[in-house]
Amino acid sequence: MLLALFCLTMTPWVVVQFGSQGRVLNVAEAPDDSVGVVLGAAVWSGGVPSPFLQGRLDQATTLWEQGKLSTVIVSGNSEPYYSEPAAMKDTLIAQGVPAEVIIEDPAGYDTYDTCVRAKEVYGYDQVVLISQYYHLPRAVTTCRLVGVDAIAVGDASVRDNSRTWWYGELREIPAAWKMLLDVAVRRQPELGRADPVTGEIEPN
Repeated sequence: MLLALFCLTMTPWVVVQFGSQGRVLNVAEAPDDSVGVVLGAAVWSGGVPSPFLQGRLDQATTLWEQGKLSTVIVSGNSEPYYSEPAAMKDTLIAQGVPAEVIIEDPAGYDTYDTCVRAKEVYGYDQVVLISQYYHLPRAVTTCRLVGVDAIAVGDASVRDNSRTWWYGELREIPAAWKMLLDVAVRRQPELGRADPVTGEIEPN
């Protein structure tokens, strides 16, 4: 009974591993002139990216410098006094990525929302996802299940922060369950573009 319960618990995790098989690449393997999607993470006081988010932004910058990206979507949580996409954009610009190729997605409240909005709001059905390695199997599988042909490039610069890294890996098990439920019920995220002045979501 315990073995059966364990297998049932791990089934969604196995699904995301198979769904992303062969799709997590290194920088050199990524195709040129792609649309990159940097998945959001915590921003500290003063708009400073957390180490995990900084690792993702550094990887996006490297991809841009090597001609792998023509557009970068920075997707994350955005509230009146807190904006992951704004901090992400500012950091990328400071690192040499031109402002005109960066798209802020202020309603990427979770990975599912980001994947759906990449297609339904911004019109992209092929993307390169950028996050930590443990996050990418679920992110890639989520995008594929909602109709976005996704590959990914991972960051491991914060792996030495072992407690947080291993927490992230363990969190992927319940997160995979939530993702499959979202896909099964076709949960509808906020759809609409951000107003360039207020940052508020306006319907298409």
